[in-house]
Amino acid sequence: MSRARAMTDRPHRWRRGAVLGGWLLCVGLVIARAGQIQVVQADRWKAKANDQHTDLEEVAAPRGAIYDRGGSPLSVTRDQVRVNIAPNEVRNHDALQGALVAGLGLSATRARQHVMNERRWNVVGLFAPSVREQFAGFSGVHLDQVFQRYSPARDLARGVLGVVIDDEGRGGVERIYDHHLRGTPGSRIVRRNNLGTPIPGDRVIVQAPQAGGQVVVTIDSDLQEIAQAALLEAIDKHEAHGGDILITNPFSGEILALFSTRDGHNGALSAVNAPFEPGSTLKPFTVAGLLDHDLATMRDTVDAESGRWQAPGRILTDTHTEGWMTLREALRESSNIGIAKMAQLMSPGVQYENLRDFGFGTLTGVELPGEVAGTLRRPDRWSALSPASLAIGYEVSVTPLQMAMAYGALANGGLLMQPRLIREVRAADGSVLETFEPLVVRRVVAKETAHLVGGALEDVVTIGTGSLAQLGSFRVAGKSGTARFSSNGGYSRGDYSSSFVGYFPADKPQLVVFVKLDRPQDGTYYGGAVAAPVTRMTMEAALAAAPPAIRLGALVNSQARNAAAPSLAPQFTSGRPMRALPPLESGWDSEEGVSAESSDGPVRLPELSGLPSRRAILNLHQFGLRAAHAESGEVIGTIPVAGTLVMQGDTIRLRYRGQTYE
Repeated sequence: MSRARAMTDRPHRWRRGAVLGGWLLCVGLVIARAGQIQVVQADRWKAKANDQHTDLEEVAAPRGAIYDRGGSPLSVTRDQVRVNIAPNEVRNHDALQGALVAGLGLSATRARQHVMNERRWNVVGLFAPSVREQFAGFSGVHLDQVFQRYSPARDLARGVLGVVIDDEGRGGVERIYDHHLRGTPGSRIVRRNNLGTPIPGDRVIVQAPQAGGQVVVTIDSDLQEIAQAALLEAIDKHEAHGGDILITNPFSGEILALFSTRDGHNGALSAVNAPFEPGSTLKPFTVAGLLDHDLATMRDTVDAESGRWQAPGRILTDTHTEGWMTLREALRESSNIGIAKMAQLMSPGVQYENLRDFGFGTLTGVELPGEVAGTLRRPDRWSALSPASLAIGYEVSVTPLQMAMAYGALANGGLLMQPRLIREVRAADGSVLETFEPLVVRRVVAKETAHLVGGALEDVVTIGTGSLAQLGSFRVAGKSGTARFSSNGGYSRGDYSSSFVGYFPADKPQLVVFVKLDRPQDGTYYGGAVAAPVTRMTMEAALAAAPPAIRLGALVNSQARNAAAPSLAPQFTSGRPMRALPPLESGWDSEEGVSAESSDGPVRLPELSGLPSRRAILNLHQFGLRAAHAESGEVIGTIPVAGTLVMQGDTIRLRYRGQTYE
């Protein structure tokens, strides 16, 4: 029986031995594998584990700032902190909730949601850098540095500046100078736990980022704000679809203000990328070509055919029914017939070269993306009606910027300037790397020609079609234009562009102002009625914004045109220094020749207390008075006091809050 039991136990012993041997083999394999991993392959696996728990992250560089000509920031990068919460790492929930409510202004409900939920990671939002100190001792709170692009002036010059998306400049200066503004990113090592969450404070900078450089533009913030407000007000009044406005320096080509809006989008750049048929605003250049090529004089006469003429290939009409008129009168009254008839004295080649010389049909070279050249066809592609059409601003498309530069050539004595938007390029520390000086493209017409055309353009504003651009104490030269929009090879009925271009003071030009409204819907569409008032409003506001940079007290009254006219100091920021404009090459009289004898009579000094300086000075202008020692701030009174009888042309001293007067 024992033998039978022994025979029965033998398979069991064999199985136990097999199991034990298997276990021993497995243990041996595990030990061998562990030895292989921990000894033989230790470096390899250590490196792999290190890779899984550490990341090499890019450290963003702060983007460089964009400043206006006076040093005011237009686009800057501000340091923000993104607050993140990992709920499973939070130890003191109540304390953290209280800190979120007290430090970040969250509601108690929202704070609880961020701290007490099952999500691994919650983004609370972006906050000021001061939150670093407030949350330094809290577990579960992770703070990331974020550089955010910010415009202190909000919507000011947005089209010119462009935007930054994903640290890449889109449009405007942000795009053109993206390589200079963006800087050089750095790098850092970040350690993560087994869940992949960054370990707070366990970050090592490998390479520090280098901040981007700076760009200084020619834009003047005050003029830009004035221009935008004036155009938007006009668009709202006339129910227009959009428009453009530019203010330029005719001597340097600097763009002091540029604003375009289309269908409510205020970041457009149609001033450089949306050409239009200019209509009558092109007529001065036809006249300039006739004068400069000795083909006509301002005294030459032409039959305006009582307002209807069969031109080669088309019938031209005028809104007035004039007969014979001089070339100067034809420009003043904007006679299509008179200008087109006189243009027949030019050969196609001369007519084409004349417009080409003024910059039409070519790129201006402005530092903005997407500029287009417009359209100016060569004479071999003209039809029979092209010479007459081109003479009055049709069959040619121009950009608002081209038009502003061309009028600048008339204002400065015949020199076409390259438009300038950038004044300086600076390093991150503010040191100047590059300065951009005025650049003359070419002499377009002789000084005498520019002077003669300018005189006729002054007539346009004084007694012609641009009378709504008159500016009281200043002589203004300009021209209005009204043209239909082209559509499907023809022209749209009822769709007009209404424009006006002017410069002032006419005898000593300092600013060129271009205004255009697209498709006004209120029934008023003539450029002299729609755009000219915007030009006047812009110039009035520019003068009101000028103190103390402009010597307003020395400006000549509009009725003292035969008196010696003073020079207008070429600076247009409220107290910020600007580079002076070069003087005209012709001699100017000194301001000492201005006399109060040109005044119309006594007026009662208005009450100006409580008004901002800009509005107070504008009110004085409307009464024919001048402001002395004008500054910025709130006006608290005048010297002499309100209600005093003073003579038009007198100089009034403004008193400002916070200042002492003896």
